[in-house]
Amino acid sequence: MLSPDLRAPAPRGLCTDCGVSRMENAKACGHACQFIAPDYPALETRVHGRARGDGDERFFGPFQAMYRAEMVAPRVGAQWTGITTSLGARLLDQGAVQAVLTMIPDAEDRWRPQPALITQAEEMAQARGMRMGYAPLLALLEEAQAQGFTRLAVIGIPCQIYALRCLEAELGLERLYVIGTPCSDNTSTENFHHFLSLLDEDPHAIDYLEFRADYKVELRFSDGRQRLIPFLSLPISDLPQDFFPLTCRTCVDYTNVLADITVGYMGGEGQQWVLVRNARGAEMLEALGEDIRLSAPGSAGKRAGAVKGFVANTERAAGGLPLRRMPNWLRPIVSWMQPRFGPRGLEFARARVEMKAAETILHLRRAMPAKMKNMVPRHVWDIAAPYGLRPDAGETPPPDPRDAGTP
Repeated sequence: MLSPDLRAPAPRGLCTDCGVSRMENAKACGHACQFIAPDYPALETRVHGRARGDGDERFFGPFQAMYRAEMVAPRVGAQWTGITTSLGARLLDQGAVQAVLTMIPDAEDRWRPQPALITQAEEMAQARGMRMGYAPLLALLEEAQAQGFTRLAVIGIPCQIYALRCLEAELGLERLYVIGTPCSDNTSTENFHHFLSLLDEDPHAIDYLEFRADYKVELRFSDGRQRLIPFLSLPISDLPQDFFPLTCRTCVDYTNVLADITVGYMGGEGQQWVLVRNARGAEMLEALGEDIRLSAPGSAGKRAGAVKGFVANTERAAGGLPLRRMPNWLRPIVSWMQPRFGPRGLEFARARVEMKAAETILHLRRAMPAKMKNMVPRHVWDIAAPYGLRPDAGETPPPDPRDAGTP
């Protein structure tokens, strides 16, 4: 396993330090960065053979199949049951790849991500669990080339995978497998430690945190304790305004649509949510065989009210006004109602995608309006339209002459 010391400078501007700027050809950022002028229709077509269609593909991107899923024997130390790391381990076991590029915890801080090239299946156990922060994952692509690896798997979040797909043709790989995890809100590891300190009086003992589909955050502690905190009781209003960077508040790819297979929690209703996007994703899932249990995803509740409330609060925040706090007496009532009557399963996932679309438009319109015509894809406007968010003059790119056909 290779995990070099990649010192992380503070991201500059709209940058999540995916690693491209650290490569020999740092200028590749100009065409590889998600936050400059993303072209999802073209990349979806190249990666999956077609761009997204209607129905749930409008929200989640192209896919062949969706499942609720869990490993039959949960992996020790996994965030859920270990599907993502099991996919990587199986690829190594079968010799389909020579290395997996992923994140492991920093030796001195369990929450800080550290890029690593893993070459042995048993070492994938080190990559289990959630980490929070920025790490230049793609910088190790050059090391993979130097090691002579031509069959590679990459596990990453959307901004990393977008850049990877833009660079894919230049890497000279014989085979590339891409395992994506959904992501919407990242922050620095230092900020995350501050968040933990607001959650519990003994933050250093917290060794597990997960946002669950039942509208609760689960905390586990090194002494075996467990706490469940309703979403509405989280100290979000006590966080500094820049806790989540503008990149994450203007991200247009929550569900990692350019991965071969996406593994997350949003549509899982207590299990994981797996989207098989193409033949290579199907190949990876099939390789787990009877070690994974699959079932059809469910959907319940109505998302419109929750999304409208989120949009209203985001409009206030984007305008520099404080978020409206819910009265303390009302929080327990709403926390009881949310998992019973709020959006669940795929409806919960659709709600989160709509929220992210609205957040992107409102925050970018306030902070960097000149970037809107290039940064906001047309499908994001379509997703946000039911909530009254439509482009103003100059906020969409000019029509592509190629779309007009020939006279």
